[in-house]
Amino acid sequence: MLLVHLKIFSRTVLLYLAVLVLMRIMGKREVGQLSLFDLVVAIMIAELAAIPLSETSIPISHGILPIVTLVLLQMSLAFLTLKSQAARKIIEGTPSIIIEKGRIIDEEMRRLRYNVDDMMAQMREQGIYRIEEVEYAMLETNGKLSVILKADKRPIIPSDLGLTPPYEGLSLPLICDGKLHQENLALANKDLAWLEQTLASQHKCGIAGVIYATLEPQGKLIVFKKGEKKKTPERR
Repeated sequence: MLLVHLKIFSRTVLLYLAVLVLMRIMGKREVGQLSLFDLVVAIMIAELAAIPLSETSIPISHGILPIVTLVLLQMSLAFLTLKSQAARKIIEGTPSIIIEKGRIIDEEMRRLRYNVDDMMAQMREQGIYRIEEVEYAMLETNGKLSVILKADKRPIIPSDLGLTPPYEGLSLPLICDGKLHQENLALANKDLAWLEQTLASQHKCGIAGVIYATLEPQGKLIVFKKGEKKKTPERR
């Protein structure tokens, strides 16, 4: 019995690592950003990986080989869609306009089998509550709703007021959970001595005592120290 359990354990670990590596090779994409083809591949990979786990008599290669084949197929089609716009339209589809100048395109919504409740829910997630304020709304190929508000309903941005804010740049994480990011420190043209001196003089701690620290583009070091406790409200 112990040998059987060890066999199941080892097969699980091996399949997990194999699927993890292969999914990583497929590329970075959020679950909500998966195309229909990507979703089908992900579901099939999950099913194929489960077969050798439930049936230990099946060689593990019979599960890994089809998964590798699917990943190669997905990568081939991804390359094809990258090079060919026509292939991209066939494989991934095209966005569909469902609101135009404040009017719901009912015919398009029926064709997509997309109802008003789903549309309103996705609009509310973006802080939009009135259809008449929308210039265009497009249902993307991944099911996400993209909304363009009418010009007089859009949030004011600095350029609307003739303002030009200063360049903000990108914050560089230097410490995460007490661990130094040496590459970011070099990218910021700073050295370890500067960081240790700044932490000691301004924050009274060392690298190991920091849970998170970032260097702002203006040169300011923002530090969050370990051991912070929740403040209890004072009793009156």
